[in-house]
Amino acid sequence: MTRSEADHTAPSEPPADGMVWIPGGTFTMGSEEFYPEEAPTREVSVDGFWMDETPVTNADFAEFVDETDYTTFAERDPDPDDYPGADPDDVVAGSAVFTSPDGPVDRGNPSEWWEYVPGATWLQPLGPDSSLDGKLDHPAVHVAYEDARAYAEWAGKELPTEAQWERAARGGLEGKRFVWGDEHVPDGQLLANTWQGEFPTENKLLDGYERTSPVGAFPANGFGLFDVAGNVWEWTRDWFSADPTAGETAACCTPTNPGGVDMEQSVDPRDPSDVPRKVLKGGSHLCAPNYCFRYRPAARYPEPIDTTTSHVGFRCIVPPE
Repeated sequence: MTRSEADHTAPSEPPADGMVWIPGGTFTMGSEEFYPEEAPTREVSVDGFWMDETPVTNADFAEFVDETDYTTFAERDPDPDDYPGADPDDVVAGSAVFTSPDGPVDRGNPSEWWEYVPGATWLQPLGPDSSLDGKLDHPAVHVAYEDARAYAEWAGKELPTEAQWERAARGGLEGKRFVWGDEHVPDGQLLANTWQGEFPTENKLLDGYERTSPVGAFPANGFGLFDVAGNVWEWTRDWFSADPTAGETAACCTPTNPGGVDMEQSVDPRDPSDVPRKVLKGGSHLCAPNYCFRYRPAARYPEPIDTTTSHVGFRCIVPPE
């Protein structure tokens, strides 16, 4: 029996409700078909682990906040010293919210469709005039990396590595483009909450959702995980490097449980702010074939650890005892 065939049986009962067993094994990580930061493809081995079957929901996050009185990054007033040159009156608590432009824009300039909204938080996803009414089963958003980590520690869990996340998202399908196979829209069926139309001005809403969707609204992958494609990006605990093999250590001819890179190496060269970044996985409802075609298991994105947005969430894992 090979490593990829072993470890399929869960060693015990789930450590918490709503978690599924992800069998350990060796799989092909990455892709050489799409974006350069996904290459090279390589064989990676991970041990089995438990994973939340859905992203953490607003209801889940509310329980955490109620029990701990936790204040998220987006709810705290920023330190003006961290933003030299900015008008102090503009340095206020808030978060980035997607706003569709009225006309054609330069797709190389994300500020054309992102607006910093004072008062936007996980409780008020679109700003002070919004709420979680009807969205308790949607993924929690406007969570910074430290918020996701704090929730995980409270829940007795942890955030996944990039390799663990990708192993889980692939659902046992080796080397496929999507979590459901190689065909983008099999038999005309949309299998994830993504953007249909010309991003960022035209969303045809063929999947029925303009923004986030209830977790589990689309079919699960082969391991029983929902929303590992689209809906919201998900934090991992790995520092980003343009070379995805950085930080991996060889074990029996393959990298095992990669742990990322040093923080100093995690700055995106496209960003002049020099803010360290963690790897996001999974894509979101804003991903489209004509822009950010990243609702694929190999896709990865460098997210600043001091950033919160309306399309980033997370899920947790628990290693076996």
